[in-house]
Amino acid sequence: MNILVTGGAGYLGSILVPRLLALGHRVTVLDSFLYGQTSLLDCCHDPLFDVVRGDVRDEALVRRLVAKADAVIPLACLVGAPACAMHPEEARSINLDAVKMLAGLTSPSQMILSPTTNSGYGVGEEGIYCTEETPLRPVSLYGRLKVELEEALLATGHAISLRLATVCGISPRMRLDLLVNDFTYRAVTDRFIVLFESHFKRNYIHVHDVASAFIHALDHFDAMKNQAYNVGLSDANLSKMELCLEIKKQVPDFHIVESPIGKDPDQRNYIVSNAKIEATGFKPQVSLQAAIAELVKGYQIVRRNAFTNL
Repeated sequence: MNILVTGGAGYLGSILVPRLLALGHRVTVLDSFLYGQTSLLDCCHDPLFDVVRGDVRDEALVRRLVAKADAVIPLACLVGAPACAMHPEEARSINLDAVKMLAGLTSPSQMILSPTTNSGYGVGEEGIYCTEETPLRPVSLYGRLKVELEEALLATGHAISLRLATVCGISPRMRLDLLVNDFTYRAVTDRFIVLFESHFKRNYIHVHDVASAFIHALDHFDAMKNQAYNVGLSDANLSKMELCLEIKKQVPDFHIVESPIGKDPDQRNYIVSNAKIEATGFKPQVSLQAAIAELVKGYQIVRRNAFTNL
């Protein structure tokens, strides 16, 4: 199968692309390499791998690449509420307009597998799990754009939307800003953290399991198409405090302080049911505890210390 992955050199793509190649698919990556990452260099030996440096907003380029694809996985995105709030026009052009343009260039015979986000649930109701039928109430520009995108993609009649939980774990294109990754980094390097609104809950998923979810959707496309699916760990609907206590089990000298004042800039607070995708046969393989252990090891290698003399 010929698969086009936009943003394929990013945090998720750097895991997913080698997995797709190992399964025998021909993979073309379109990426701007905005962050100077080199995460796909080890794929260059594979004759089934092609890479194009370019912008997903370049319609002529995207048209040429889409024409050769059996499936399209649009990962190119300005990810996260803070980044989108800082660059709102860029966020809209990349996260929404470019993907809608790409989808418009596909035919009904081509598969679209898109990551959206469970950020769309915004603020949930205490004790009530958000399902795919729960009304979407995003509290950030990032969430609003993803909700609008999902609606447009599912309207094509040949797309699957994966509403990802907060992703964690080591990737060749590492991100330290994701919640589990960030908190574990603070535990390993700073040994303390100050929590604002520590009762806020999120759902979590390992980056390798996200890659597996895309492969699962690809393999079961006809049965799953035209629907959205939550993708997360069903036993990992944890508050920020509960997450820190899990990290403390592996980093015992991690000190956790709750602040009685201050506000988390990300006001999401919900618990999520992943039963729908599990009913299709998908089951995550990496526990939150295993993800934390992996991160603790990884942070012996990765350090954000370029501008310190300590």
